[in-house]
Amino acid sequence: MPDSNVGRRLFLQQVLSGAVVGAAVHAGIDFVSPPQLQAQTNLSPDAALHELLAGNRCFAANQLTSFEHDLIILKEHTVEKQEPFAAVLACADSRVPVELVFDQTIGHVFVTRVAGNVLTPEIIASLEYGIVVLGIKVLLVLGHRNCGAVKAAMKADPVPGQISVLYQHLQPAIEQSGGHVDKAIEHNARLQAALLRTSSTVVRDAIKAGQLKVEAGVYDLATGKVSLS
Repeated sequence: MPDSNVGRRLFLQQVLSGAVVGAAVHAGIDFVSPPQLQAQTNLSPDAALHELLAGNRCFAANQLTSFEHDLIILKEHTVEKQEPFAAVLACADSRVPVELVFDQTIGHVFVTRVAGNVLTPEIIASLEYGIVVLGIKVLLVLGHRNCGAVKAAMKADPVPGQISVLYQHLQPAIEQSGGHVDKAIEHNARLQAALLRTSSTVVRDAIKAGQLKVEAGVYDLATGKVSLS
């Protein structure tokens, strides 16, 4: 069975080499790009999802590869443009550092975050931008175990300020959970992904054209693993 880490390193080396080429051209150096180099956005939706999950396996195994990148070159390469291959809608929870969870670095993942990883007009607009302008190939709605927003919505206790605004978005998942927090978290990730597929014409058209895959997943705080839901 092939070593997925080797495949990831090759992919990451190709991306980084592309950054090197870009820096060389910017500096006026005559540099011929090898034919095998390709932009991240040339990945298929299935390959983009595979890359995210392979990165998560590296994270869960404490074998991060993203730190091997030259951050100076990556920053220079992304000053004028970005070409992320994936977008992630995640919870605002500090225990879910998205780039680390998927072993990615500068310019690779377009991330939106809001407590409860729920859809709002602003979140949808941001993700549509990622599809239309940036060319992302996979969009993952990522819930996580022990989510405080879901637990608070299940209790429905009085809270200060505007925190309770989140409850209405989480209520459909709670109603399907049978009172189980973990089930509510899973249902919520799936429901938000389903809403994206149906409520956004941009998302729907991209899926229909075979240019985008939308998935839901749950991050386990204890193991570091992401499971598709």
